[in-house]
Amino acid sequence: MKKTKKDKLRLMVASTNISLHTEQGLELRKASNWSGSLIVASLTGAFGSSFLYGYNLSVVNAPAGYIKKFYNETWERRYGFSVDEGTLTLLWSITVSIFAIGGLVGAIIVTPIVKFFGRKCTLVLNNVFAVAAALLMSLSLLAGSFEMLILGRIIMGVDAGISLSALPMYLSEISPKEIRGSLGQVTAIFICIGVFIGQVLGLPEIFGQESRWPFLFGAIIVPSLIQVVILPFLPESPRYLLLEKHNRRKAEKAFQRFLGKEDVSREIEEVLAESRAQRNTKLVSVVQLLRTRAVRWQILTVVVTMGCYQLCGLNAIWYYTNNIFSESGIDGETIPYVTLSTGAVETLAAVSSGLVIERLGRRPLLIGGFGLMIVFFAVLTVSLTLQNTVHWLPYLSIFCILAIIASFCIGPGGIPFVLTGELFQQSQRPAAFMIAGTVNWLCNFAVGLLFPFIQAGLQTYCFLVFAGVCFAGAAYLFFVLPETKNKTFHEISQAFAKRNKETLEMQEMNHYPGERKPSEEQESNFTSSDHVENISNL
Repeated sequence: MKKTKKDKLRLMVASTNISLHTEQGLELRKASNWSGSLIVASLTGAFGSSFLYGYNLSVVNAPAGYIKKFYNETWERRYGFSVDEGTLTLLWSITVSIFAIGGLVGAIIVTPIVKFFGRKCTLVLNNVFAVAAALLMSLSLLAGSFEMLILGRIIMGVDAGISLSALPMYLSEISPKEIRGSLGQVTAIFICIGVFIGQVLGLPEIFGQESRWPFLFGAIIVPSLIQVVILPFLPESPRYLLLEKHNRRKAEKAFQRFLGKEDVSREIEEVLAESRAQRNTKLVSVVQLLRTRAVRWQILTVVVTMGCYQLCGLNAIWYYTNNIFSESGIDGETIPYVTLSTGAVETLAAVSSGLVIERLGRRPLLIGGFGLMIVFFAVLTVSLTLQNTVHWLPYLSIFCILAIIASFCIGPGGIPFVLTGELFQQSQRPAAFMIAGTVNWLCNFAVGLLFPFIQAGLQTYCFLVFAGVCFAGAAYLFFVLPETKNKTFHEISQAFAKRNKETLEMQEMNHYPGERKPSEEQESNFTSSDHVENISNL
């Protein structure tokens, strides 16, 4: 039967209405996923974790001169003579860079901690390191011991290393797949807020004075105490409770609170389906994960994204910022206030990324962010090279700096943490975060160690090196990374199965044969654990 033009038009209108209703339904579903407990858990978790990481990145900049003076006075009081310039520079370099060494230690020890204590309890207990570090650093001037400040920095690094693995792990496991990217971006948003608050508190009107700089480090206690007070009243990761503790009853309660609804059977079945496909919920070690053929491309993707996160040149931007502002004719006393614009741009870009990540996806933001950084690095190299010949070029340099910061924060600045939580299944996730954290902190330390030599040798052309890193990262992600938005962890593993040249069934049959646990036995574990808990409650 031949369709008339009216029939065709009617069909087009009907299909359009269906697609509109589908989109509206999806948007309503996403909005309904933001329960009060989920919002409080993400904000509280990030405030006492990634916020402190960002804060400790920027907090040492403002009081640098006063701290060096404190080092010199302490040295002179002890030994009767002033410290030479080389030793003072060495002490200051150790103070700044040892934060990364502490972070590496934290990243290495996080796997057994999250396995034994769980994700939420790890975040809570991690505040012991933060409070101890804050007390050591804030009391160092009063005690006349610069060693306390250095020790406090390394302990604070341990706190950051643990939190930057435990927090994204917790957020990825408590969030519905429809908003997993947005919730995961909370980590990056609070890093940016921490950097900005560190800049604000370092102003001369607040704590940026010789007598007040210890308060900058004492302020670390505030977010830690807030997290310790609030987070214990929120549920543990339901996936951790179900797959690792085999406690279905507590997992259901956790899902109910985080999702804000009573019927969570679909979510429970989704997790159990992953468990049945995985056939093994025993945590794997880093060595086992590295030897697993079925996740080789996931591991390589995490290594590339985390490596580019640190090596893409943002640290170089911070190095040049004050000099470029000065060349633009901005008064030296005004520069600290103008520098606040960089922190504000960081925060706005990270928030914008969190708002659009579930619409645009991970791939466009990551690849697009690196692509924009390449363009602005090239323009910045030209403007810095020629800025003494054209009077308006320093202003172009300022624009490029802000644009590079924004480009970094819309994708490369936060999505690597989201991807690490998405690309691996439950038993593999802690080991994956340990690998990601190790790469992150080793690259952080390498940049701090090597950048002065790169800058001395290449001058303004050093930005071309970072443009090359961004290009390599963008090219790899373009050809390798599948889109992960709105997909379950099991579906993401399937997306990599063809590239790994191994099906998920082959993966489970071939590795850990002595440790593999049948799904029927897992189901019985869930049932028996509930039965034991019910008996204990009688």
